[in-house]
Amino acid sequence: MTGSKRRTSAAGLLAVLALTFGAVASGASVYEDAVAVKSRSDKDRERDKRDHPAEILAFAGFKPGMRVADLFGGGGYNAELIAHVVGPKGEVLIVNNKGYAKYGAKELEPRLAGNRLPNVKHHVAEADDLKLGKNSLDGAIIVLSYHDLYWVDEKQGWPKIDAGKYLDEVAAALKPGAVLVVVEHAAKDGSGSAPAQTLHRIDEAYTKADFAAHGLVFDASLDVLRNPADDRSKLVFDPSVQGKTDRFVHRYRKPAAK
Repeated sequence: MTGSKRRTSAAGLLAVLALTFGAVASGASVYEDAVAVKSRSDKDRERDKRDHPAEILAFAGFKPGMRVADLFGGGGYNAELIAHVVGPKGEVLIVNNKGYAKYGAKELEPRLAGNRLPNVKHHVAEADDLKLGKNSLDGAIIVLSYHDLYWVDEKQGWPKIDAGKYLDEVAAALKPGAVLVVVEHAAKDGSGSAPAQTLHRIDEAYTKADFAAHGLVFDASLDVLRNPADDRSKLVFDPSVQGKTDRFVHRYRKPAAK
């Protein structure tokens, strides 16, 4: 192959990758570029207004080539964004149990149809056996679903979860030095995990202690989703607070190997 033909072939390949992953450099950060990808749905763009995904992903520090888990990722909103960040050499696992897989199916099916996101895999495993292996992840994120480890509704097919076992498995799957980002609806201070059952919220201090007990060190917080005006005694689906809850964003880190 001549030099000119090789250059033409390489340019064509880059064009294909750019169309798939939105990888054309715009001068903005890789996180802003991920949000700006034209193939994203109008529904996702509407959600962007309240979720500030570029700031959250920058806080997480996910990079091209990483293997990242979107825990209880449901319909894959966050997974698609992360897929554009990690690029074709990276991989995103949407880790759902059967309950979350059913809940997110209507949204997830078109998101992954036709190999639309070739670096995203839907990994379905029950919470007591995640099958993620050891030191297999460069990072992870769990958005507004950590509290579901403490929620029980047998009628809706959501049995009691051994939260400690789940967190131990996630910690084991993270590589030393890897981060886990947690986004959650804040409950009243000192309320522990109890509001998860009634309000779909969880106490911030309890969250820090919970992850610390399973070997993940609190590293930093981000205030971009805070709302001090939120009535934290209300169910998150109450029309007066829905979409406007006070949400904390934590970053935890698995200690580096000694």
